Amino acid sequence: MAAKLKKGDKVIVLAGKDKGKQGEITAVMPKDGKAVVEGINVALRHTRQTQTSQGGRIAKSMPIDLSNLALMDKNGKATRVGFRMEGDQKVRFAKTTGDVI
Repeated sequence: MAAKLKKGDKVIVLAGKDKGKQGEITAVMPKDGKAVVEGINVALRHTRQTQTSQGGRIAKSMPIDLSNLALMDKNGKATRVGFRMEGDQKVRFAKTTGDVI
């Protein structure tokens, strides 16, 4: 099945502690059904100091379930994603506006 959400998409969080926040997808894990969104679902990770990196408490974005994310349309509203054929190419489009993503 084609991916409804991809790396680089602007999304809005629908549920959870970060509900209403928006960000950009930095990584997608289709096998797990999760995505990492910049600045969303942030956890503090304690790391040991090495020769190359400073140790301490580092904020890291953790994966969030794809069902809790919705794509943002050009108006900044949450929208569902549909697929249609334009010529011989399959494209994604926003269900609210009908615009190709």
